[in-house]
Amino acid sequence: MDISRNRARGSHQPTFAELFTPKLITALREGYGIADLRADILSGLTVAIVALPLSMAIAIASGTSPDRGLITAVIGGFLVSALGGSRFQIGGPAGAFIVLVAATVSRHGIDGLILATMISGIFLMAAGYLRLGTYIKFIPYPVTVGFTAGIAVIIFASQIRDLLGLTLTGKEPGDLIPKLEALGSALPTVNAAAVAVTVVSLVIIVGLRMLRPSWPGILIAVVASAVAAASLALPVETIGTRFGGIPQSFPLPTLPAMSLAKLQAILPDAIAFALLGAIESLLSAVVADGMTGRRHRSNCELVAQGVANICAALFGGICVTGTIARTATNVRAGAHGPLSGMLHSVFLLAFILIAAPLASYIPLASLAAVLAVVAWNMAEKHEFITLLRSSWGDALVLLATFLLTIFRDLTEGILVGFALGAVLFINRMAEITGIEADGPLVAADRADDANGDRAPYDAKLASDPDVMVYRITGAFFFGAASTIGSVLDGFSDRHKAFVIDFAAVPFLDSTAANAIKGIAEKAKRQGVRVILTGTSQGVRRALLTHGARPPLVKYRADVAAAVSEIKTRRAAAIQETSSLR
Repeated sequence: MDISRNRARGSHQPTFAELFTPKLITALREGYGIADLRADILSGLTVAIVALPLSMAIAIASGTSPDRGLITAVIGGFLVSALGGSRFQIGGPAGAFIVLVAATVSRHGIDGLILATMISGIFLMAAGYLRLGTYIKFIPYPVTVGFTAGIAVIIFASQIRDLLGLTLTGKEPGDLIPKLEALGSALPTVNAAAVAVTVVSLVIIVGLRMLRPSWPGILIAVVASAVAAASLALPVETIGTRFGGIPQSFPLPTLPAMSLAKLQAILPDAIAFALLGAIESLLSAVVADGMTGRRHRSNCELVAQGVANICAALFGGICVTGTIARTATNVRAGAHGPLSGMLHSVFLLAFILIAAPLASYIPLASLAAVLAVVAWNMAEKHEFITLLRSSWGDALVLLATFLLTIFRDLTEGILVGFALGAVLFINRMAEITGIEADGPLVAADRADDANGDRAPYDAKLASDPDVMVYRITGAFFFGAASTIGSVLDGFSDRHKAFVIDFAAVPFLDSTAANAIKGIAEKAKRQGVRVILTGTSQGVRRALLTHGARPPLVKYRADVAAAVSEIKTRRAAAIQETSSLR
């Protein structure tokens, strides 16, 4: 290893232009050929096929018309890819915003929503230029899982009406408990045809995901249900019957009506949009980094998200953010760079201009089935259960965020969860301080052979290019997880064996444990062995609980044992290779 060389390489302070240069320019500077263009065209088309029904479904669930979802994906998606700091990010309307957007429409109308979206875009640009994107990573892992699961529950509840084809006597309530009461009262009005469309759509989506995962199951389900509804004249509500179809044209940019009173009224909603948009987009970029081994620039990404929200609102769109599922689809489809996301928007625009009348036949029950699947995938059920079993502190933060998101407000859930996470960290530090109260403030010098077990210095270890040893010192918690995680992530792709020593780590929380798991998964894809040493019983329990377990990682008593094992295996491999020759 050569830590000093790595530190020297990372000591360059990037200029403003370097920090905010879009990844599109970076990708083009690397060289862009016909094969790369072909890959981006195919991946862009694949993502457009997925985004087409999702964009309409999310817009409808948000209390707006389906064309606003498509406009958001076209304008917002194009700008996020063209200006963003992530190579693979796909922007557009996201399921996470359904709750906030629907509440804003209910309180302030469409004009209020558009104005709040524009103001949130300004906030996002300011956050990016002030370089606040790094601090978004400090949100504890239980908070992220809690509000994501809460949003999933609310999304599913919002689709029950269309899933069953219920007829309500009045307006559907926004709050969860009154909503469920109103839906329960309307159960006698269940539409059998709508239920059949829902069941068939779910069977197609889930079945194709299991049997033919490369096929666009969502689009196939929506098209099949539309054909069935039209050909069989099913008595189900469609986009045409509720919204009158989708305009076969693109709107001109217009400014929403605004006044000082209106700005004051929508300000809390704009702040909530900006906060959730920053979290969601950076989480999506992190997912893309984990799948590809690349690294995004968070502040440049926030600026792009801000510009995309402002411009989408000018054309009548709704909130834009990075979308995890569509971004992952983009990566798996073989995208080379940001041009793929830009082309996905172009393909969606072509649909609006050419095939918009066909959307009138799409049953709302089918789109509700799509969102039900989205909610199920969003819920992060395994992570939720893992955190409940992890520790009482993580469970408290998780449940507080989850319940407040469902029954109160998303922003309130995030803020309370973050505050509880900080209090939990202070409590853990106080416990450690109490345990070590009898110890000296500063460790005294001691003789080199005080323990009688000091091994001679091995210069080969420090210069071995294949082995990296990294020691973490102090509490490893959510505030330090992003920083240490980025350092380890950078080291893990340049060595064949990676040793992380936890001997000086008194505790780590779920965010840190999840970061180690992510690093180990990336290292495994690159053929790098990860060995964790010096873990105390509590630290090892947390790591194992969150998935950092064999064979993904190995545990050894100390660094010496890990290095000895690496050398022995390497010598055996060399000897085996020599014997084969």
